[in-house]
Amino acid sequence: MHSQSISLASDELMLSSYYHNHVINHESFESALAFHIAAQLGSETVSEQMLNTLFIEILRAEPSLADAALADIDAYFERDPACDNYCRPFLFFKGYLAIQAQRFAHHLWCSQRQSMARYIQHSVSVLCDVDIHPAAQLGRGLMVDHATGLVIGETAVVGNNVSLLHGVTLGGTGNGIGKRHPTIGEGVLISSGAKILGDITVGDGAKVGAGSVVLESVPSHVTVAGVPAKVVGRPAEKNPSLSMDQQIDG
Repeated sequence: MHSQSISLASDELMLSSYYHNHVINHESFESALAFHIAAQLGSETVSEQMLNTLFIEILRAEPSLADAALADIDAYFERDPACDNYCRPFLFFKGYLAIQAQRFAHHLWCSQRQSMARYIQHSVSVLCDVDIHPAAQLGRGLMVDHATGLVIGETAVVGNNVSLLHGVTLGGTGNGIGKRHPTIGEGVLISSGAKILGDITVGDGAKVGAGSVVLESVPSHVTVAGVPAKVVGRPAEKNPSLSMDQQIDG
């Protein structure tokens, strides 16, 4: 990513300072990540410098967050044909920004700093039109394409190597307490506008068709679609999230 940023900076001189400040001038990925997220979320009352210091502290306490962030960049590069280098998601894709900010917020939430976690959630929601509760548990290797309108509730669990498109809701039903949001297995593809509601499970390697409303648990390695969603076939591959093939198998 560092070498790509140098090349991009030379190609577009108006963005040269931007590439230098956000990537090139940093000695480590962790430093660049903390700086970049802080620069997006800083305000007059909560400065970029304060957030940068906080995020560096979190990365030192939980190094796996940087590993997850790198895995997410790989996911975009491998699955999104619009992603032609590693800098694009890091600097310009709001789905990537929202996921990394939520990882910081989740650490704060689990450290009993709920107010700060809520501040990050609110800032991302206003900036990106993406609302992910700080308590939600997210795996690594996530690709959130476009991301506008994405909602992930408090008790949701998302496995590794999942791909989600814009307008997806992992929501609850009713106002009860306890586990009330979905659990998404590994390698799942959830297409645009799908709503998955309640304490249900979407099994590993499943595919959810665009605009579907899922109200019951989905077995592994099947395709569901419709309102309400029903099994309509099986994906051609073990992990449909990797191929991003959104055709409905009949």
